[in-house]
Amino acid sequence: MKRIILTVLLWAATCQISFAQSAGQLVLNTGWLHIAPQSSSQPISVSALGNTAVETGTGSSVGSSDTFGLTATYFVTDHIAMETILGVPPTLDLYGTGTIASFGKIGSARTWSPAVIAQYHFGLPDARIRPYLGLGVTYVWFSQVRLSNTTQSGQFLNSPTYGSALEGPTTARLSSSFAPIVNAGFTYNFNAHWSAGLSVSYIWLATHATLTTQSALGTITSRAKVTINPIVTFLSVGYRF
Repeated sequence: MKRIILTVLLWAATCQISFAQSAGQLVLNTGWLHIAPQSSSQPISVSALGNTAVETGTGSSVGSSDTFGLTATYFVTDHIAMETILGVPPTLDLYGTGTIASFGKIGSARTWSPAVIAQYHFGLPDARIRPYLGLGVTYVWFSQVRLSNTTQSGQFLNSPTYGSALEGPTTARLSSSFAPIVNAGFTYNFNAHWSAGLSVSYIWLATHATLTTQSALGTITSRAKVTINPIVTFLSVGYRF
């Protein structure tokens, strides 16, 4: 009987240890990232013929997107972990609002945002479910910035004063920046290696859009600050080494 009891206790202890997320362990997670921008923008400021004017009523919004995500989490202690976030850069679409809402989709850009997050994991290392909170930073830059046909032709510069004289071939660029992140989530451990995770992050992100138009009257520069501030949801499967 003593041997049976001892065997049961050892088996139970082994089961508890098998779920452990403890110092020195590395966890790789992969899954679905959903980006939901809480966007807004300032009106477009147009610099033309030596003057700058704010086009009151103009604005833009950023659409949501989905992509493949990958994270690597290293446990420095039983409770503190460092996580890096990578993945396939999503494409975000920009839409006109206000007086330029009729233009619909203005353009799109591929968004690169590798991130590092410091996390605190609650509960015991051998708990099956472990919630956590995190704080970190990402560096965001944009590539493959493409404009729609109406924007690329400069039609948004059509005005009662100048008619179509300010229109012309238009290119765009978006500024890069660091952005802070807060996140929260939990991990559900199936066994010694496999787990599932769900996290939600908020990123304070804004970019300055600059459009350069080559018109018959000279170079026209249009600028606007676009606030993206996405809520990012990550549903994943993890493997612990």
